[in-house]
Amino acid sequence: MQDVDVRERPLTDLFGDLVRELGVLFHNELRLAKTEMVEKTSTVGRNVGLVSAGGALGLAGVLALLGAVILVLSNVMPLWFSSLLVGLFVTSIGYFLIQKGLTALRQIDLAPRETVQTLKEDKQWVKERLQ
Repeated sequence: MQDVDVRERPLTDLFGDLVRELGVLFHNELRLAKTEMVEKTSTVGRNVGLVSAGGALGLAGVLALLGAVILVLSNVMPLWFSSLLVGLFVTSIGYFLIQKGLTALRQIDLAPRETVQTLKEDKQWVKERLQ
């Protein structure tokens, strides 16, 4: 840009500059929002994948162990009752774990906080430029 005083430039030039600067600013804000959301969603996706893989492997082991517990308990009580007790116990633990996981997922903030903050700053900048 030239070293011309703003008061000496035509109003149309000043508005043209403002529109161009707002376009660049808007483009940069969109890029920031996209980057922020990609980072957050990839982190959530990665963690959900780990939980799923661990759950699948754990399930196979738990099923084998539960079968052994049911067989041991069937020596002191009817087989149907030992199966019922073990089933209720395992279901209770599963419910607790699901609730804990859902609570943790609800606490993850997916809002693009940096973008919101810079948009507030941009709004103030535009107000100052229009004065």
